[in-house]
Amino acid sequence: MLKHKRALSGALTLAVAIGVVGGVLPATATAATAAESAVGKSAHHADDARLRALLHRLTTVDGAPGALAEVRDRHRSTVLTSGVADIESRAPVPCDSRFRIGSMTKMFTATMMLQLVGERHVDLDAPVERYLPGVVHGHGNDGRKITVRQMLQHTSGLPDFLSYLKPQDVVQDPMAHHDPRDLVELALAHPPTFKPGTDWKYSNTGYILAGMIIEKVTGRSYGQELQRRIVKPLHLRGTSFPGDGPAIPGPHARGYVRPGPNAPLLDITAINPTVGGTAGGIISSGADVNRFLGALLGGKLLPPAQLKEMMTTRPTGSSDGRAYGLGLESMPLPGGGLYWGHTGDFLGYETAAGATVDGRQATVMVNLGPGSSNAQSNDIQAAIETALS
Repeated sequence: MLKHKRALSGALTLAVAIGVVGGVLPATATAATAAESAVGKSAHHADDARLRALLHRLTTVDGAPGALAEVRDRHRSTVLTSGVADIESRAPVPCDSRFRIGSMTKMFTATMMLQLVGERHVDLDAPVERYLPGVVHGHGNDGRKITVRQMLQHTSGLPDFLSYLKPQDVVQDPMAHHDPRDLVELALAHPPTFKPGTDWKYSNTGYILAGMIIEKVTGRSYGQELQRRIVKPLHLRGTSFPGDGPAIPGPHARGYVRPGPNAPLLDITAINPTVGGTAGGIISSGADVNRFLGALLGGKLLPPAQLKEMMTTRPTGSSDGRAYGLGLESMPLPGGGLYWGHTGDFLGYETAAGATVDGRQATVMVNLGPGSSNAQSNDIQAAIETALS
């Protein structure tokens, strides 16, 4: 659901097999454009054609029922879709779809934490014990030796609770409530993966703890802080933290899993998102994620000092050059330069988003998660790179 995939993603490991959903609709597009030169139009049209081809591949070769890409720059916003939102009705994917963003939630959680750092309510290099006394302990895990920074950068050594939560159990009981403290205790029943600060390994547990710190420091719920600090200031219309609510409000593509080799797709749109919590439980849209990333990199959400901390990265060990900051990763673009963003999976959806510092943003969603193969993740990645190159 929220695990590190390739270098960074978030998906429960289910037994999956490639299975193409037949009869998909051709890729479609809508665009709102400002005045453009003939040269600009030609370049945009070439980019759109490459994106359409990748979305079509996602929904024919890779096996996803539907796919969506939302791309923005300073001149226009474009939405491309392919395939279907519902394998029974064959309805097309809505251009304004909401979806579960999985580990992209970490960008929002880290942003709120860094806002608290800028307000002097939290110290990045303070031990977790200062804010959550007695919570991180046992089996060699020690909150007195783990800092807030290490949690946000996945250098804490904390075990990942998703390593011990059976995905089959989630699929069989999708409405089960998962208390944050229970998820943390599930992880802490196991020894650390390394001494804090000595290595890098993706762990959702740190972001559950980060959400607990946000609530402890502010005296308000994570959902309230999300609304107050990000959703309302940016006028995000499709972004919410649903708590125990199993529904996706507003237009959306249904989310599917393939529970076993050669098994038919299973509709898992309705699920209790507390299994992801503050590490992966947010619902959003392509337009909202792009607006968030544009505001974040544009300095509208964090003071310069905290944005610099967020964008100070360390290698993840990935061969593709990814590096991880604080809830934000950098990735080389094929033609040179970097983009910033995150990837994510939640049961039913796989997503990725990226942005460049010069004002381009792109978000891609498919309504099959985990994917039938690594090809789905690879083509989502290629779509982001195509949109941002």
